[in-house]
Amino acid sequence: MPRTLLVLNGPNLNMLGTREPATYGHETLADIAELCRHSAEQHGFECQFLQTNHEGELINWIHEARGRCAGIVINPAAWTHTSVAIRDALVASEVPVIEVHLSNVHKREAFRHHSFVSAIAVGVICGLGSNGYRLAIEHFAHLLQD
Repeated sequence: MPRTLLVLNGPNLNMLGTREPATYGHETLADIAELCRHSAEQHGFECQFLQTNHEGELINWIHEARGRCAGIVINPAAWTHTSVAIRDALVASEVPVIEVHLSNVHKREAFRHHSFVSAIAVGVICGLGSNGYRLAIEHFAHLLQD
């Protein structure tokens, strides 16, 4: 069984730490990457952590996960609410998915309440900041125990 967890991040998350800190906090994406790598290592997994502002690149990474990764943790960011293509790529990958959001999208604008990813995900974590990524990795470790 593959021992790699793929952690994918969508648009504008490269701006964490400076972008709307009241909503997203002060941690940078590099801080979250380190948290994910450490959490994955504690459970015997490798963590591949990626971010892009280009939808096609994210879709290619999802396609490449098929047969190679044990799970995908994804924060699709704004594409959560707009991209059927990302949803379809996740289904086609046949890799279990956990959707993560730093903020509680349900306390925000109405257009953020709909997700194309949630219905095909093992679970959804929102509003717990970077801790949501750690919890997603821990849940995969539980699901994928040898």
